[in-house]
Amino acid sequence: MRIAKFIGIVCLGATLVSSAFSPVFAKEAALAKAIAGANRTTEFVARDSARHPQEELEFFGIKPNLSVLEISPGGGYWTEILAPYLKDKGRYYTTVSPRAMGERAVKAADEWQAKLDANKDVYGKVKVAEFGRGTIDIVPAGTMDMVLTFRNVHNWMMGGMEDEAFAAFFKALKPGGILGVEEHRGRTDLPQDPKGRSGYVREDYAIGLAAKAGFKLIGKSELLANPKDTKDYPGGVWTLPPTYRLGDKDRAKYAAIGEADNFVLKFEKPKK
Repeated sequence: MRIAKFIGIVCLGATLVSSAFSPVFAKEAALAKAIAGANRTTEFVARDSARHPQEELEFFGIKPNLSVLEISPGGGYWTEILAPYLKDKGRYYTTVSPRAMGERAVKAADEWQAKLDANKDVYGKVKVAEFGRGTIDIVPAGTMDMVLTFRNVHNWMMGGMEDEAFAAFFKALKPGGILGVEEHRGRTDLPQDPKGRSGYVREDYAIGLAAKAGFKLIGKSELLANPKDTKDYPGGVWTLPPTYRLGDKDRAKYAAIGEADNFVLKFEKPKK
């Protein structure tokens, strides 16, 4: 598979230095097997060409023996891959909103548990923890090798808990642990809406949030870049696929644009 769009950047100081990658992507077999698993939802598989799960997870440095915490997994796109991949040698946590938040949170938590219980051969070892406002202790401190979150930063901004969220991730990780963040990339010619209401977040803003919590940026990837995304839609990022917030209105136009322009960032919790 060619990965001309993929750019790895590593940094050990104030300057990020570009690193060249082979044009031929060498897939890790166990991860490729998980991505090809029969447990995966058809609609999720159809999005693989836009989301590049193998390349992104390998960019973060995923290994089958790691302890991994995925924050706010949504419908489970990544869970359907990570659960079987980590089942035998690793540990895998997902989060739900605290049930104390109310009826919607309880319903969502029950639905998530039902998904896991429906296929215990694949998801039987997935652990579920609570994460939300006031929940800084998601898992025991310093026990995770990797924390991953995909397209969620704007949600924490809407809830006014972005600083709390990144602090929680920092606390969960071991020294040297990795935080992987994917998010819809906001325009640099506009100030950042602190509530993230369009669903777009400036890359520099997200980097600042992580740095404030103590993280060090060690890599960037342009794997999910989409220059066709103008980021000025009436329904925010949800105007684009797969949500199509406007329904059939201009659907062909938005389908041609594709999924949003996304940044992918890799941070490290300093070893000392």
